[in-house]
Amino acid sequence: MKSSSLPPQKGMSKLSLAHWLQRLEQLHPVEVELGLQRCGEVAMRLDLLPLACPVLTVAGTNGKGSTVAVAGAVAEASGLLTGQFTSPHFLRFNERIQVGGQEADDSEIVAAFEQIDAAREGTSLTYFEFATLAALLIFRQRGVDLAILEVGLGGRLDAVNIVDPSVAVITSIDLDHQDWLGDDLDSIGREKAGILRAGIPAVIADPRPPAGLAQAVADSGAEAFYLGEHFGFDESQRGLTIKLQQRCAEQQSLLLSQPLSVLPANACAALQALLLLDIDLTALDIARVVASVRPTGRQQSLEMGGQQLVLDVAHNPGAVDKMIEYMAATDCNKRTIAIFSAMKDKDIRGMISRSLASFDAWFLADQPEQPRAAAAADIAAELHEQGCGMISVSKNLRQAYRRARSLLGEGDRLVVFGSFHTVAAILPLIEKDLRKEQRG
Repeated sequence: MKSSSLPPQKGMSKLSLAHWLQRLEQLHPVEVELGLQRCGEVAMRLDLLPLACPVLTVAGTNGKGSTVAVAGAVAEASGLLTGQFTSPHFLRFNERIQVGGQEADDSEIVAAFEQIDAAREGTSLTYFEFATLAALLIFRQRGVDLAILEVGLGGRLDAVNIVDPSVAVITSIDLDHQDWLGDDLDSIGREKAGILRAGIPAVIADPRPPAGLAQAVADSGAEAFYLGEHFGFDESQRGLTIKLQQRCAEQQSLLLSQPLSVLPANACAALQALLLLDIDLTALDIARVVASVRPTGRQQSLEMGGQQLVLDVAHNPGAVDKMIEYMAATDCNKRTIAIFSAMKDKDIRGMISRSLASFDAWFLADQPEQPRAAAAADIAAELHEQGCGMISVSKNLRQAYRRARSLLGEGDRLVVFGSFHTVAAILPLIEKDLRKEQRG
C-alpha cells in the first residue's frame, strides 16, 4: 500500500516526539493492518534483518507483559544488555522501547522515526509498525546482547514476526481480538503459533493449550517445551520450586522463596526461555530478582489512606479469572469496589459474569477519547441484567475515580480493570493522590 497524502518528508527533525506520534496516527489509513510485507521491506532497506543478537519473542493472549518483564530483569541481572519492546504504553510512548531497563529517550526515538520515514519511500506503515522498526533500530544502535519482543496482535501477521526468534514463548490463550484472529481458541492458537520456526525452541506456557495451538506447534517443526510436561512449578511452604528442562533433557530446579507479583506460570515461562538461550540461572539470586519484578497494571497493588488500590489490565474472561484469584488471596475485610471500562469488541458479558460476585459496587465511565470503548450505559445495562444494582455511571474515568474514592472508607479496596486504556487513565490520578499523601 502506498501513502499519497503523507509521503516521507524532509526537515522533520524539528518535530518533537509528541508531534511525531500525532503524525503517525494519521499516516496510515487504518489503525491495524496485519501483514509482514510492508514492514519487512522497510526493515530490509534499513538493513535491520537479521538481528545481530539472540531474540526472545513472546506471543499469547494473557501474561505477555509479565513474561517479558521477568525475562528482562533476569537477563539484565546475568550481565546482558537487553532491549525490550512492549505495547501498549501506559503514560509515555517511551515505555515501549527500553534498553538496560531504561526507557529510550525522546531524541533517539525521533531519530529512529526520521530514519524510518526516509527509508520507507512512500510505503505506508501503521503506528505499531513504526514503533517496531524504531525499537529494532535503537537496539542495533545500542548494541544490545538480547532483544525481547512482545507481539502486539496475534503472531503470524504481526510486525514483530519479521524477526526470526532464537526462542519463542506462547503464553496462555483466550478469546480476544476475534475480528482479526478468529472466533475460537483453536484459530487464535494457530495465529499465535505463527511466530514459531522449525528447529527453534518453543516454550508453550498455556496449561491447557488448545488443540489448534498444539497442532500448529507440531506442524511448525519447532522444538516444543510444554508447561506441565517439560517444565513447571510446585508451591509449598518453602516457596515456589521452578522445574526447567534444557535442550539436552537435563533438568534444573530453582527455588523462589520470596512472594511474586507475577503469575507463577509466566515467571516459569520466562526462566525456561532464558535457560534455552544458555543463560546460567544458577549463578543468580533468582528469588530476589524475580520478586523485584512488578509490572505496571498487572495485579499492581498500592496502599493509600488506609485503602488498597489494585490495577489490572484484565480485558478478557481468562485474565479476569486470574485477577479474582489474586483478590481472593489478599485480605480485604470490608468492601471491594470496581472501576470498570472495556472496549466494546471485548467479551464484556463474560468479564462481568466472572467477577460480579466479587464487588459490592461498580463505577462505570465513558471514554470519549477512545472510539473503541464501550458506552458506560451499555455496560450498566449488562450489569442490571446480571442482577447488579449498585452502579454509578460517569462521563469519564476521572469523574468515576473521584466518585469512587469519595465512597471508600478505611479498609476498603478499589479495583480498576477492563483495559489498558482504563488503567492508563486512572494511574496518573492515583500517582497524584499518592504524592499529596506523601507531602502530608
